[in-house]
Amino acid sequence: MPQAESRITNHESRITNHESRITNMARNTGAVCRKCRREGAKLFLKGNRCDTDKCAFQRRATPPGMHGAKRGKLTDYGVHLREKQKVKNYYGVLEKQFRKYFTMAERQKGNTGKNLMTLLERRLDNIVFRLGFGASRSQARQWVAHGHIQINGQRVDIPSYLVRTGDVVTVRNRPASVNAVKNVLDEASRDVPDFLHRADESIPKGIIIRLPDAEDVSIPVNSALIVELCSK
Repeated sequence: MPQAESRITNHESRITNHESRITNMARNTGAVCRKCRREGAKLFLKGNRCDTDKCAFQRRATPPGMHGAKRGKLTDYGVHLREKQKVKNYYGVLEKQFRKYFTMAERQKGNTGKNLMTLLERRLDNIVFRLGFGASRSQARQWVAHGHIQINGQRVDIPSYLVRTGDVVTVRNRPASVNAVKNVLDEASRDVPDFLHRADESIPKGIIIRLPDAEDVSIPVNSALIVELCSK
């Protein structure tokens, strides 16, 4: 690869350094709305606020920072990097976790990019969000970590748990858990993807009809760019 293409620009280096600084104790504590503006796409990170006129990306879609609107065109490396960072921010995973998913996707049969997106979609916190039990993925992750969610009748408090076809996701049968999820369902009605089925019962329940495909991701993702970057 030519040296000009392999060299990271100072601007892209500052992006990487900033994102590493805001990661603390395995939690990304940086400003949420800046991520959407940085990636140039609405990532739906703040729940119902993203569907209103208060959405920061709708009000100002330029990259964050004093000179965000004046920044020049990204290099080839920058385009690949931003696609990877968009997916990481969308699912709320850190670099070490993302690399593990990529290694798993490489070992599976078929297209690595599609395998990667399927693995990320299978995360329990993502499933809870896509079922509408959480207003955002961060809230869905909190529901799982605090023990509000069960898989096939067993409590699972690991947000990265990978669901399988036929799994039944339910809210724990206790007032605190049921009321918290029902309040979210009452506030906003989100369309459930085809690979899931939500049963509107006294205790919220969802069923994994099939494993998700790359096409089930609700934002446009060019997984080929991510594979090219992570394979180097």
